[in-house]
Amino acid sequence: MEVGTFFRRLLERKGFNVSTAYTGSDAVKLINSTGFSVALIDLKLPDANGLDLLQHLKSRQPECEAIIMTGYGTTRTAVKAIQLGAFDYIEKPFEDITEVEELIAKALEYGRRVAGKNAGQPEWLTTAERIGFVVGNTPKMLRLATVADKIARKNINVLIQGETGTGKEVLARFIHAASQRSEQTFIPVNCGALPENLLESELFGHEKGAFTGATSQRRGIFEIADNGTLFLDEIGEASLPIQVKLLRVLETGEFLRVGGEKPVKTDVRVIAATNVNLEKAVREKQFREDLFYRLDVVRLELPPLRERKEDITMLVNHFISRLAPKDAEPLQVSPEAMQMLLEYNWPGNIRELVNIVDQILALCDSNIILPAHLPDKILSTGGEHFTPTVGIPAGSHREDNTPRTLVEILNDMVNNPKLINTLNPGNVLLAYRIIKQVEEKILDRMRHLDVPGPLPPSLAEIEAQTITRTLAYYEGNITTAARSLGIGRNTLYRKIKEYDIETK
Repeated sequence: MEVGTFFRRLLERKGFNVSTAYTGSDAVKLINSTGFSVALIDLKLPDANGLDLLQHLKSRQPECEAIIMTGYGTTRTAVKAIQLGAFDYIEKPFEDITEVEELIAKALEYGRRVAGKNAGQPEWLTTAERIGFVVGNTPKMLRLATVADKIARKNINVLIQGETGTGKEVLARFIHAASQRSEQTFIPVNCGALPENLLESELFGHEKGAFTGATSQRRGIFEIADNGTLFLDEIGEASLPIQVKLLRVLETGEFLRVGGEKPVKTDVRVIAATNVNLEKAVREKQFREDLFYRLDVVRLELPPLRERKEDITMLVNHFISRLAPKDAEPLQVSPEAMQMLLEYNWPGNIRELVNIVDQILALCDSNIILPAHLPDKILSTGGEHFTPTVGIPAGSHREDNTPRTLVEILNDMVNNPKLINTLNPGNVLLAYRIIKQVEEKILDRMRHLDVPGPLPPSLAEIEAQTITRTLAYYEGNITTAARSLGIGRNTLYRKIKEYDIETK
């Protein structure tokens, strides 16, 4: 009651038209009858849940910006409100009225820009570009970036969940860069990469003589990162004794160096990340429940790349421009190659994508990336979708509906020129790769059946065939062919004469 009266008087003095509701039912009546630019919603009302009221507001007046008012201890619910469309949240009691007024002004300005269809770029875009956080265009990632940007300014711990390679550390750096601690230190620590004794010393430091080899006092990461951000990656791998010490720091803001007796104070924001289910680990007594709730004030979940495939084209082009040499010609990806990249499942997520782009750049010797430049694991995935585009005798049944043998299918493919002629520049290389895989599988089957295979070619035959194919590939260019083969031009001339190879 007092809060509503206070805001009414404050905002009316500034020239705003203000309506107040002290119950959920009254608020619903106002929402249904009156249009608003900004709404301040208390999470706890006598007869309603603030989140339900927020959802009703957004369904009836989506252009109205909502600011959630929350008490201490309900931060997790307030963050959920942002995910449901709230502009921001503010904690009670309001110690700085200027902060409240500025937040209302920001909500009004943002609402006007959106209503005018001129929302422009999101506020967080500059920060994201500066630290290399590629958000993309999927709704899930856009919501994630918006929530991360808003909670970055709050002095609360964050837990990031996501599969390996989804970019958890990049998201943590984004939160740090968007926070009030951005000018201070950001330190990442992989809890699964260090043994327990080293991790303890790394996190908390040690006193001189604390153990063999401790010849001097050493500050730990919690001390070095004072006033900054500490990113604890793979937090689920921390041992139970380390978890106890982490809990003490989060609860008291103090810790003891290894071998020390005097507490050391620290003011560190902790962002933890894991690719395991910590709630399951808590149930199985492998992770402390009290530490979990200390870390899980705000939880952000990074989707795997397979759930944001509409971003792959943009990501591929981004990493090509970032990884390609500065003086290289601009590279383009052929539609066929891009389709194969889109069809791949990306079990290693963004990290795997970066590695594959790096491989492609090493293999590509032209200004267009073709299927031939892609790794075999992507081509084999694409091969599952390869089907000729004309009716062919290679169906699974004859005209009398009896099954066709593999030999009959292969024979029809060889003797059907129309089928071969359907291949185009986009899929002919894929077809070639598939045929080579079929050849290898048939050779394996022959060995399994103890059937003598074709006599292996001699080294001279292999060498002559390799030189012939290389010259054909480079259209008779001796210099380029020699460089590709790793031999000198004179050696190549001698080999051409020796094997009587025709050249253009």
